[in-house]
Amino acid sequence: MKAVIASIFIYILVLGVTPTYSQVIKLGTVAPEGSPWHDAMLETAQKWKELSGGRVTVRIYAGGVAGDEKDMLRKIRIGQLHATALTSSTLIEIVPDIEAISLPMLIRTDGELDYVIEKLGPEFEARLAKKGFKVLTWSSTGWIYFFTKEPVMTPDDMKKRKLFFWGSDTAYIKLLKSWGFNPVPLGIIDLLPSLQTGLVDSFPAPPTAALLFQMFALAPHMTDFRWQPLPGTTVISMRQWNKIPPDLRPVLEDTAREIGARLQKRILELEKEAIAAMKEHGLTVHPVSPPVEEAWRTLLREEGYPVFVGPRISKEMFDTVSSLLDEYRRSVDPQTATGNQ
Repeated sequence: MKAVIASIFIYILVLGVTPTYSQVIKLGTVAPEGSPWHDAMLETAQKWKELSGGRVTVRIYAGGVAGDEKDMLRKIRIGQLHATALTSSTLIEIVPDIEAISLPMLIRTDGELDYVIEKLGPEFEARLAKKGFKVLTWSSTGWIYFFTKEPVMTPDDMKKRKLFFWGSDTAYIKLLKSWGFNPVPLGIIDLLPSLQTGLVDSFPAPPTAALLFQMFALAPHMTDFRWQPLPGTTVISMRQWNKIPPDLRPVLEDTAREIGARLQKRILELEKEAIAAMKEHGLTVHPVSPPVEEAWRTLLREEGYPVFVGPRISKEMFDTVSSLLDEYRRSVDPQTATGNQ
């Protein structure tokens, strides 16, 4: 009997029947459970499991349990995590030129942002790949607006506020202080308790986030102009991506990008819904006149951009983005003046 069992075992080995390949991808995100970003990740995880026949599974650590974006980036580099969603504010630590697509008040509309990413996305992806990160999809958390305890329209109004500043970007903090602003650098997870204690009384954020985390209740005034877009990507370490069987990679990537594209369209709708919902619960939206908006733009153009262009962003990339914006604006409105960022 033992000889029969041994023969069967050897026969199986000869046929090449080996344990099924399985790979677990650990993905961290600051997006909380139930948010549209988390839902998209869950859908991607489910699709990947189905398409791979269970060979690739994604384990999601949501709500910042794996840390903030910078923590998760560090954990990917040392192998504790494999993938994460990063906004442009963290992506610049890998490829600094990405900051050119999220400079305040440079890109103004959804169409402009989509056009610039369409044109420059492949270049940024190639640069990220050289640094060890595979881009799975582009998305966005929306447009940044100012939420404040008291109304803010002009730069002088903002000088009276204690402004939450995410991270410890010394050059940016120095710039804000030179304008007379009062930035308070903190981690993103510290924002809500800091609003509650009065350490800060204003913050920049997408409306969807302000509603989702109920932060607007402590800063119930919104300045009605777009400060900057906050695009981002879902990335996986190239080391981990290359462990996935080559035949699976194209279909998994296509699936992630398709889900990401749907999420992006949904975010644009959610932003409008979020503002409407917050207005029903006490948010006051303050219109900004064209001359006041131009005052903000002039401040950035004359004093802000020189801090970034050259020292942080290559002038070549800034000029490329500016040229693409001119190109797009002319296609939408032929009367648009060239170089009028």
